[in-house]
Amino acid sequence: MLRFAFAAVIFVVVVWVIVAIYPRLASVESEKCVPAANAFAKFFPTQPPKPVPSEAFFDGGGNEFTLADYRGKGVVLNFWATWCAPCVREMPALDRLQAKISGGGVEVLTVSVDRGGGADVEKFYRTNRIDNLPILIDRGEALLRGLGVKGLPTTVLIDAEGKEIGRVVGAAEWDEPKIVAFVRGCLAAARTPKA
Repeated sequence: MLRFAFAAVIFVVVVWVIVAIYPRLASVESEKCVPAANAFAKFFPTQPPKPVPSEAFFDGGGNEFTLADYRGKGVVLNFWATWCAPCVREMPALDRLQAKISGGGVEVLTVSVDRGGGADVEKFYRTNRIDNLPILIDRGEALLRGLGVKGLPTTVLIDAEGKEIGRVVGAAEWDEPKIVAFVRGCLAAARTPKA
């Protein structure tokens, strides 16, 4: 009886240790995607990271893409519309973020849900001098729904393996140095394709 009780205690301790350290072992990379205190209050990590859907979106010329086309790069995927006031305020900061991280293994994709399509977005980009972002459209909001996005603006951070690692709900100052550093550290430096 004493041997059984001792074995049960050992079993409980071993299970507790495994449960305590498993999150750290399961995702060492995810630790790089936790912003410093007060650095990025609107960021909500996705635990555990989850695969992104395969719904298509389109560029201004009607060419079809999926998020799988960006595998091997980190992605800052922003959903917005020209009629959404917080989105409009956020777009210049996203444009500057793309300029700052260009060539660093991260792409900023701003996907519009405007019903007017590429023409509305092109006019907005021209008027607001958005120079670094591609014109992308989510026809019928298929990608938006596939990711379970509930409101605009919402930004989904996707690692190089095609997994959602977190979200930002609402507008953010994407070009602030601490947020640029967070994006680089979370998506670029930590994520390199395996040879």
